[in-house]
Amino acid sequence: MTQLHTPTVLAMSNFRAASPSLEAPREPRPLRVLGIGGTVRPFSSSELALRHALAAAAERGAETEILTAGDLALSMYDPQSAEACEAAARLLDAVRRADCLVFATPGYHGGMSGLLKNVLDHLQGLADDPAPYIHGKAVGCIVSAAGWQAGATVLASVRATVHSLRGWPTPLGVVINSSLKPFGPGGEVVDAKVGEQLAILGGEVMEFARGRAGALQ
Repeated sequence: MTQLHTPTVLAMSNFRAASPSLEAPREPRPLRVLGIGGTVRPFSSSELALRHALAAAAERGAETEILTAGDLALSMYDPQSAEACEAAARLLDAVRRADCLVFATPGYHGGMSGLLKNVLDHLQGLADDPAPYIHGKAVGCIVSAAGWQAGATVLASVRATVHSLRGWPTPLGVVINSSLKPFGPGGEVVDAKVGEQLAILGGEVMEFARGRAGALQ
């Protein structure tokens, strides 16, 4: 049974960089993985899934950061006033710093949550960047819904939105049936298959980001 890392650990992974010797080249910096999602209910199933995926990336050496509902109190996207929103500015800065991302959402009536949709609308603020939107970044997509059909529908929608923002959805997208209670009272994964899939997704965003970084060198 996989134990959930504490929020403090997941918000910013502790890593130990090896002290460079005079003879050895400097080690590349750890990859930065940004997780975005959850609901206004702390430790919802979608947030727990997001935290487990980030923990898997951290175990592979990533620096991780998570933005949940409390960090995403954004006004409804308005292109005329978005630049004045401090929370939106913090969001855009975090996305710029990230090498890869993980999005997690509940399934609401066949679509992603308004919270995540509003976040993605605010990424319009990256349109004029040298690498616009989330250009070339791997994105793991997680959906938690009270049924398989709703989850699959929402996953397809999130992946399509990632494509429209010039990102690369990972080969594996994770759908979680929350009615089956895959998480225990302490947030731990009690469904081994769910834990395996979240670990694979966390690894895939890392593998893609490493491969792309190597190709661009």
